[in-house]
Order: sequence, then C-alpha cells, then structure tokens
Amino acid sequence: MTSVRDVFASAAHGFARLVQALPADSLDGPGLGEWDLRALVGHTSRSLITVSTYLQQPAASIDLAGPVEYYAAMRGFMSDAGTEAIVERGRQAGRDLGTDPAAAVDALASRALDDIDEAGDPLITVIGGFGMRLSGYLPTRIFELAVHSLDIARATGLSAGLPNEVLAAATTLASQIAVELGEGEAVLLALTGRAELPHPFSVT
Repeated sequence: MTSVRDVFASAAHGFARLVQALPADSLDGPGLGEWDLRALVGHTSRSLITVSTYLQQPAASIDLAGPVEYYAAMRGFMSDAGTEAIVERGRQAGRDLGTDPAAAVDALASRALDDIDEAGDPLITVIGGFGMRLSGYLPTRIFELAVHSLDIARATGLSAGLPNEVLAAATTLASQIAVELGEGEAVLLALTGRAELPHPFSVT
C-alpha cells in the first residue's frame, strides 16, 4: 500500500513540475479570485512550507483526529480569520518565491520531504493552535496541492498531470468531508449522475 508520505511526495513533485512548465510571463496573469497567478502559486506553496513549519511546533495533545476533523474545524476558523488576511498571505507567499519561482518551489518540496523523513509521526500544532498527528495533517496538504494544481492548470491551459494516487486521495477526502458536513447524499447523487450539486457548493 502506498504510504501517505509517498502520496504527499507525488503531489509535491507534481506541483513542482507544473510550476516549472509555467511561461515566464504568465505570473502576472489571472490566477484564482483575487489572486494573480503568482499569488496562487504562492498560496499553493504554503502546503509545503507549513509542513516544515509545523514540525517545529510540537503539540501536547490531539485536538483533531485526522484530516476530516481538520477541515470541519477550519470552516469556523477561516471564517473568523477573515478573507483579506488569507488573500494577503497568498500574495506574500507569491512575492517570497522571488525571481525564480520554479527553483523556489523545488527547494520547498525538497525541504518538506527531508523534514518528514526525519520526523516520524509527531504531534504538531497546526493553524488555529490545534494539535494533531503529522500523519493526519499530510492528507490535507495532498488535498490542497491537488486542488490548487488544478486551479493553476485551469488558469493557464496547461495539464496538471496529477498522479492517480493523488487524485484518489484528494477525491476520497473530499467525499469524507462532505459526509461529515451532512452533504454526503448530495455528493453521492452528483457522482452517480442523478442530480447536480447546488451552486455554489464546496466542502472547504
């Protein structure tokens, strides 16, 4: 069975390959919502940065049992945090990538994977001050890398080229979150062609 570390590595490398394929003059173009492409890439890169950062923040107890509980908790936390703060973090992360975003993303991916390999499965403190296992946090990073790689691909007309194991992990987690949020029936009906999802609809 493929480990969560290996799937995270596939997602990280897939994102890095996509950034390498971006035309140099595309970063100022549209990305997603209020983000230009540079900010969208920057926001996505935070899924690598936070792994390394949170490994330096031990937790004393488990507040979140896994990725489903993480996203349920983040719904309330993100609404309180404010949209502008989230947008600005993405913009700053984009600026932090500097003049060679592809090289910067490669370095972030390598660092995150090295840090994971040395860490074991510690209790870490994630956004909001919640404690959880690294093994429970990594699926959330796979999900973010997958979804935002698709966003980048849609914004640029490129193929995301995500590995099947990454798509499977992200899609499975999305359906699990939907069930947790009471939207399981709506998602199952949509996936089997029996109904359309309400608009707008999101599990995050």
